[in-house]
Amino acid sequence: MIHTNINHKQLLAMAYLFNLSTLFCFICSLAFLVIFLYSTYIFYIENEKKAALIALLISTLLPIPYFVAWYYNYNILALILFADIILTGLLFIYPFKTSDTICDETPLNKVDERDVMFSRNELEVGSENYKTYYKQHPEKKVLDDAFRREAGLGSEKAIFNHTLAFAAAHASFFTVGQFKKVVDGQVNPEKKKISSKDMGIFLKPWAKKLGALDVDFCKLKDYHWYSYKGRGNEYGDIINNPHSYAIAFTVEMTEGMVKAAPQSSIIMESAQQYLDSGRVAIQIAEFLRHLGYSARAHIDGNYQVICPLVARDAGLGEIGRMGLLMTPKQGPRVRVGVVTTDFPLETRDRKKLNYMLDFCLHCKKCAEVCPSKSISLEDPKMIDGVKRWQINSESCFTYWCKAGTDCGRCLATCPFSHPDNLLHNAIRFGIKYSPLFRRIAAPLDNLFYGRKPKPKKLPKWIR
Repeated sequence: MIHTNINHKQLLAMAYLFNLSTLFCFICSLAFLVIFLYSTYIFYIENEKKAALIALLISTLLPIPYFVAWYYNYNILALILFADIILTGLLFIYPFKTSDTICDETPLNKVDERDVMFSRNELEVGSENYKTYYKQHPEKKVLDDAFRREAGLGSEKAIFNHTLAFAAAHASFFTVGQFKKVVDGQVNPEKKKISSKDMGIFLKPWAKKLGALDVDFCKLKDYHWYSYKGRGNEYGDIINNPHSYAIAFTVEMTEGMVKAAPQSSIIMESAQQYLDSGRVAIQIAEFLRHLGYSARAHIDGNYQVICPLVARDAGLGEIGRMGLLMTPKQGPRVRVGVVTTDFPLETRDRKKLNYMLDFCLHCKKCAEVCPSKSISLEDPKMIDGVKRWQINSESCFTYWCKAGTDCGRCLATCPFSHPDNLLHNAIRFGIKYSPLFRRIAAPLDNLFYGRKPKPKKLPKWIR
């Protein structure tokens, strides 16, 4: 009697499990159909025909075994598929340990801005600064002569010359140049008493209203500052650190303009966003000075700080394989602005976004597509006592001068640079929370977009 009762319970349990499995298969078939049809739509509006076709094919084939198991009540098949989904799900949520020391946090030394490629590009051949610099750094002259032999940024002899686009980029850079005289200014002697909390509550939304995408604050460290000025009339001047706090923000580069890189749209967009970030920085700096606090805007061509490092320490992203700030939603498809000030901003300890560095460690797509092979395929190395990635800035800039644009292939192809929508945000969510998903995210991106995708066509109005 007891034996019969136990068997009856087991039969009920098995029947319940089979019913649950078949119902689960029905739900999965619908879910897969919806997910991949939505993906097809997203790829279609992105004009990614290959990706849309692959997604449509998957939406047709993947739900079949789940639908068959439900429709024909194939209990064993349903149970196998049910178990497969559960086990796969557990693998994706299992917290596999990843290294938290992929890159070091703190540079040991300040950077001399005179060593930066943009500064070396501005050296007038034969000038005293030119002679002095290459006397001190003779090993760099051979490297720099290479880019000086090329057509140059915005040149009509460059590979991607476009008369109207280059003129538009020039207009933006010209306007940024006019901002340089107002990066600093007189401070109102009547200082307003404002709490750090109230300033933060007001300043962040206001900065976004002005055009910033993300904004946050940090305390300034010595390594945030250049040691010497390398551009403009202040060339060679020692940079003193007058401020203790920084406001860092990003502005978004339009995806359609970036995706055509290294064609002319990329330099137009870069110039425009340097202009927009400069305008926002100028407004914030003047706002603080008007309230009685010293403040300086750091804009294109007139920096005293290394903006990506400041933005990283403000919690806006990480410095990735390509040497640029990688943000969680737009990846490197941003430009960075910084305002330094003596106002005691309310800051918080930065939470390292190690999942982004872990993704960069394994993705390597930017290095694969780089036309000048300036991005390393290797793991971070010890450079000047700091474990990090470093690009070959000389070969990178030489290609810029050949192309006539600031290239941007790394920005265009980074999986984090995809549009801000439900599909790509779900991928970013998976990358953030699942170490296993990080390993398959880049291969999936390669499947749909290609390992070395071709640049998109220029927007019609530019052509």
